[in-house]
Amino acid sequence: MMKLIGTATSPYTRKVRVALAEKRMECEFIIDSPHAENSTVSRFNPLGKIPVLVLDDENTIFDSRVIVEYLDNASPGNRLIPGEKRPRIQVRRWEALADGCTDAAVNIVMEKRRAAAQQSPYWIARQQGKIDRVLQMLADDLAAKPWCTGDFFNLADIAVGCSLGFLDLRLPDLPWRRNHPNLGRLADKLAQRQSFKDTAPG
Repeated sequence: MMKLIGTATSPYTRKVRVALAEKRMECEFIIDSPHAENSTVSRFNPLGKIPVLVLDDENTIFDSRVIVEYLDNASPGNRLIPGEKRPRIQVRRWEALADGCTDAAVNIVMEKRRAAAQQSPYWIARQQGKIDRVLQMLADDLAAKPWCTGDFFNLADIAVGCSLGFLDLRLPDLPWRRNHPNLGRLADKLAQRQSFKDTAPG
């Protein structure tokens, strides 16, 4: 059986876990944080980052974008990434924006874990600016559509949902729901899916 190495609070790991659930693929979830003293993550990924997918033959795949693409191709049912070029690029664009928003949020969280005297207000503001611009673009592109790219749930929705969930978890004072009500409605709808319920952090 495949194994997924990650943590329950990692939004990148969650993206893969949601994809696995939506694809109805079996995979053992092994909790291992690269920040833990006895972590084995670097044995599987030389970058020391999660998630890592360990295949049946012990080959490894990383990062989350590559893992989800592998899973989508490995099991043709419930496709999350369209096969046609234009819709596919559209979905990957949404994923890139969502992951970029998550990256910026992670940078803020890590910076705020430093001693107060060592924190850089400039760096935090720079990352916050990225988040604000991404959320505005996501909200503008979503408009009144039921799903990120139109009428069908796909990887774009998974990526956005995991990113917004991470904002709620780690930056709870960020008023993104008030500023972008349509993103809030999408997040609430995604939260009702079993795949999101089963992977909710905390």
